[in-house]
Formats: sequence, structure tokens, C-alpha cells
Amino acid sequence: MGQTSTAKAAERRVASQATSRGRTYLYAVTEGTPARTYGDIGIGGCEVYSLAAGQVVAIVSDLHKEKILPERSHLAAHQAVLKKLMAETTPLPMSFGILADGPEAVRKMLLRNQRPLLEQLRSVAGKVEMGLRVTWEVTNIFEYFVNTHPELRAARDRLLGGHHEPTQEQKIEVGRMFDQLLNEDREDYADQVEEILTPHCPEIVRTKCRNEREVMNLACLVARDALAQFEDSVFEAAKHFDNNFAFDYNGPWAPHNFVEIDLEL
Repeated sequence: MGQTSTAKAAERRVASQATSRGRTYLYAVTEGTPARTYGDIGIGGCEVYSLAAGQVVAIVSDLHKEKILPERSHLAAHQAVLKKLMAETTPLPMSFGILADGPEAVRKMLLRNQRPLLEQLRSVAGKVEMGLRVTWEVTNIFEYFVNTHPELRAARDRLLGGHHEPTQEQKIEVGRMFDQLLNEDREDYADQVEEILTPHCPEIVRTKCRNEREVMNLACLVARDALAQFEDSVFEAAKHFDNNFAFDYNGPWAPHNFVEIDLEL
């Protein structure tokens, strides 16, 4: 079967990029599809298009700058492209700010990394990333731990109580105990939640907690056709925690936390 007029036009559009000056911004890599364009949804309102090499395709746009700043509009455009791709397939998302020295450099990168790219694409095919954030919903996290951990309460009363001004060393000792208990509880709670989620998302990555109130941040790789079961498992996990905890899940996203390729551009 011959190519459609849309595919031919896309190929002409892509071919013209090779002679244009400027840099090429990378959004994602997908498995081989016909050359095509995605509209003027890229950073700076630029047209987003595909560049193929072998069995893989880079989704890119032109950028006539040496570097790109993480401004809100740029970040939003990057995410908008990934969202559009996610409606059709599961791409390998690039981190924000990846630039190549033109279309030919992108094609060479695709050819150099063909095997690992295909392996990664096939490992996430038909899947999406879901996020689960659990937080302590308490007024004062330190006081909450004092009330739920007798050993911390005893240390606080012994070292910080009384009528004397505690020394810096005493404050540090209590703070160190609090941090240790905080991290131990985080590990225990994350283990409990993962045990319930695992039947519906066999791959889970624990990402860094951003503040003391966060119990866990989990990135979960979930099959698209298992999203309902995953959501049910989140509600099931929440039943094991009291009202001092809040569960918030989000997604679907491109599988950022499940892509491990060091590309050479």
C-alpha cells in the first residue's frame, strides 16, 4: 500500500529540517511509525514532528536557541506533547531540556542506541506510570511522633524538659532520634502499601520524600487495562491507615521513573 498524502507531507517536512539551522529538542522516543507531525504544540509554539531511524522514532521540534530554560510555559509544552503521545502509545519520555545538534544528530543517536531503546520500549508497552503520595495529616509532625513513640517522648522530656536551656548537642540528639523514627516508619508503611499494590503493578519505584509530612512517594508501572484494579488496591491500602494519613494517587503519566537509558547526543 502506498503512503498517504499526510505521511508524504510529513516526510517532506522532516527532510527540510536537515538543512535548517538551529538545534533539535527531544520530547520522547517511540517505536517505529510513519513520519508524521503533531501540530504546533511544542516549546515556543513550534511544530512537533517525528524523526525515524531503524525501528525507533524520536519526537522532536526545532529550537533556535543554544539552551532552554525551565520556564512554566516550556515545562507545560513538554508535558502537553507527552500527554498527546500517551493517548496513542507509551513513549520513552525524555527529561526536560534535552537538545541535539540537529535532526541528523538525533538519527545517529537513535541508531547508536537502537537495541536498548527497543528493549525499554517493549518493557513499558501497554503500561503507564501512576503516582501514589501518602502524607501525615497532622498539625505538628514532631508532636505526633512524640505522642506515638514513647522512646522519643522520654528523650524529649529528659533532654529538652525541665527549667534549663537545652544544649545544641541535646537538641541534635533528639532531632537525630526523630529522623531515625521517621525513616523507619516510612520504610514500614511503604512495605505495607507495596504488598497490597504489587499484584496490580509489579514494578514500583520509591521516590524521595520532599518534606517531613510525606510518608511515601511511589511511582507504579501499571498496565493500561489494570488501572481500575490498581485504583481499587489504593483504596484497599488506605483502609489499613487511620485518619492521620492521606492517600493521593495521580496519573496516568509517561513512565519517567522506569526509563534507564544514558543517551549520547
